[in-house]
Amino acid sequence: MDNNTVFTIGRQFGSGGRQVGRNLAEELGIPFFDKELIAISAQDSGLSEALFTNADEKATSSIFYSLVMGNYPMASGALGVTEMPLNDQLFLIQSKTIKRLAEEGPCVIVGRCSDYILRDKENVLNVFIHANLERRIERAVKVYEVAENKAEDTCLKADKQRANFYNYYSDRKWGMCRTYDLSLDSSKLGIEGCAQQIIAFEKLWKEHKGKGI
Repeated sequence: MDNNTVFTIGRQFGSGGRQVGRNLAEELGIPFFDKELIAISAQDSGLSEALFTNADEKATSSIFYSLVMGNYPMASGALGVTEMPLNDQLFLIQSKTIKRLAEEGPCVIVGRCSDYILRDKENVLNVFIHANLERRIERAVKVYEVAENKAEDTCLKADKQRANFYNYYSDRKWGMCRTYDLSLDSSKLGIEGCAQQIIAFEKLWKEHKGKGI
């Protein structure tokens, strides 16, 4: 397939979104980035991987929102980037890495506000994978080896953390349908079914763009 599309995958914990993204990348023969972004961002910046791991998809209560809205002193050069809270510095570094990878060619990027970071690119297809709680609990136990009596709490807490991160660093709402181009229920379609639906959707999307309607 002639493909220059960058796919971003948002996902509920336990929905299998990461595996959907991996299957999609393998099917299309394009790079896949999830935790790999930590190592690449660390290499790009010269900082420790541990710093990015500790901050991964975690929001902080800081000045970042005011900063990007232009009403914080840094907007006029009064505050340097190195004076920003660490998590915000790391977010900016990882954003730069995500933009670079998207410029290099088609790929699949999981989470980390990648859809928002790449919002100005026309060749980006944003997908959200969700599933019913029962299936997510089952996957958390089988795949992530979470204790059965803690699996539900783990799913809900992970979702809350991802939502806080996304809502904090973007002007969008995590998990809301209008935030994404395509939303799929993996508990109904399965992992491979979701990957195939994304491929079919991208084909129709490109055909529609080509018609100029």
